[in-house]
Amino acid sequence: MTISAGSSGWAPDACTLPTAERPIRVAEFDRLFADSARSARRARPDRFELVLDPAAEPDARGLAAQESSCCSFFTFDFDTTTEGLVMGVEVPATYVDVLDAFADRARTAIDNAR
Repeated sequence: MTISAGSSGWAPDACTLPTAERPIRVAEFDRLFADSARSARRARPDRFELVLDPAAEPDARGLAAQESSCCSFFTFDFDTTTEGLVMGVEVPATYVDVLDAFADRARTAIDNAR
């Protein structure tokens, strides 16, 4: 698998989102991470979890639906807990490097927002 350099490191060739639209999607995720993420954790090598402000649920679900429609290897799930809204992101083992880049970007955005 090749990760596209112009995609900020986390859009592999399997992604069907047009290249010109990828920076917009990355910015949407960055905004979600910076504005709404409370914490992040790596549950397993193939699963990353973000704890979000529950008010962000409509935006998070919409973004997850858009992303999984062009990158079908992503699976998103949501759970409401006492911590907040948990957005789980899973990938098959062959895409763990993509999840690594996604998680790094999320953690950076969260750290920069503090």
